Amino acid sequence: MSIVLGVDVGTSVTKAVAFGRDGRSLAAASRPSRLDRLPGGRVEQDLEDVLRTVAEVVREVTAALAAKGREAPVALALTGQGDGLWLRDAAGRAVRPPISWMDGRANDTVARWGEDGTIRDLYRLTGSGVFPGCHAPLLRWLADHEPQALARAEVAGYCVDAVAQRLTGVIGVDASDASMPFLDVTTRTYVPDALKACGIAEYARLLPTPAAPGTVLRLDDAGAELLGLPAGLPVTAGPYDLPACAIGSGVTEVGDGLLIVGTTLASQVLTDNARIDPAADPAGMWLCTPDRDRWLRGMPAMVGTAALEWVLEFTGATTADLETLLADSPPGARGVTALPFLSDAGERAPFVEPAARGRLDGLTLATTRADAVRAACEAVAYAARHCLEAAGLSATLAACGGGTRSAAWTQLFADVLGRPVRIPDEPEVGARGAVAVAWRALGDPVDAAQWRADSRTVVPDAERAEAYERGYADYRARLARTLAEWRATAPA
Repeated sequence: MSIVLGVDVGTSVTKAVAFGRDGRSLAAASRPSRLDRLPGGRVEQDLEDVLRTVAEVVREVTAALAAKGREAPVALALTGQGDGLWLRDAAGRAVRPPISWMDGRANDTVARWGEDGTIRDLYRLTGSGVFPGCHAPLLRWLADHEPQALARAEVAGYCVDAVAQRLTGVIGVDASDASMPFLDVTTRTYVPDALKACGIAEYARLLPTPAAPGTVLRLDDAGAELLGLPAGLPVTAGPYDLPACAIGSGVTEVGDGLLIVGTTLASQVLTDNARIDPAADPAGMWLCTPDRDRWLRGMPAMVGTAALEWVLEFTGATTADLETLLADSPPGARGVTALPFLSDAGERAPFVEPAARGRLDGLTLATTRADAVRAACEAVAYAARHCLEAAGLSATLAACGGGTRSAAWTQLFADVLGRPVRIPDEPEVGARGAVAVAWRALGDPVDAAQWRADSRTVVPDAERAEAYERGYADYRARLARTLAEWRATAPA
């Protein structure tokens, strides 16, 4: 049985998983990577530390395969976090620490662009929203504060292509990563007016040409030495984690959607029409897929398990207590409500508001910590529904991510969404999707229907779903009022 090794370079953890052609994992390994949180909402990483984690997980998995008498991988499939800004020189060395997609240093830039119409202009040109941790405001911020870093750089890329460059020597970028915010996803070419609108036209030289679907790279000598794999081994670099998870979860038909319940929520829906609605709220993005006539409409919110974990810690509980706490508070949390926007960078989907902040309302002396936790879980689920509706969900829905490990919270999502939710049996769907793309690029695509069948379905409870219809309407009304307050009090 041929084996492809998938590597998912996450924000704080790098994972490697070896998959057979049946879509089932044969060996896996993970390593934490360093995430530096600095004053001013800055969040950075270390490229050399990230490469260390990649080398360690690859070597561990290949050793495990050998110990089991399995054959060596026939290819390496890379995926990982998107957005952020990974500036490198021609040799692939970082010219400054990579800036994470969670970074908030450009909050003021995004707020200013919201006021002067830049965000709306950019959306009309490319269909992409803007948030502080994406290329446009980060490049603008560096142009204002660290122009020397841009002068030294040869590439303004992302995590996946940064790793790929060091392993193969090739400068490139997957079209999924390049999709936001400067790409015309229908032609897969950059829109010069989009860079001009952001005042960074001179840095178009730093943007690599998006790779054609099916591009296969090869490990060079340095990459082979780092990973302990043979030079010349085929390597695919992308798509990044959002579309990779969709592919790995079995999102195959137009209208199908995926909800990733991770540190943040990522909602996406497969579409065959990347038409930009200039009147729509300028949020989310269109993502290229391995098919030139299919796109993912993405709504990657900043809320997710991080909001729940904050409430758990605040109330003296842990994730181990979640099932019991949800059982101890009824739907509606006895009148306690929440807005889950706890990111320093505000919110980016399905609306863009750097000033968005979390709230917990309806507290009384009778409120229990179970009520607070349920309110947070319900608020995140409401945010997920808001995103999926904005993305155009019309067919089946899959879900994955750490949040789906909780049976009670997964049921709550199904109840709030009012639809069945399919959970893939294989948890590492990002690496799995990257592996499926690799096999296709090698000319031997996998059986997508077989991979999709490895899942279970959570069905909504009709009575709770009806109650949550009212709860969702209330959430949207509270959000609209609060959004107006945030924008009314934003600094001039």
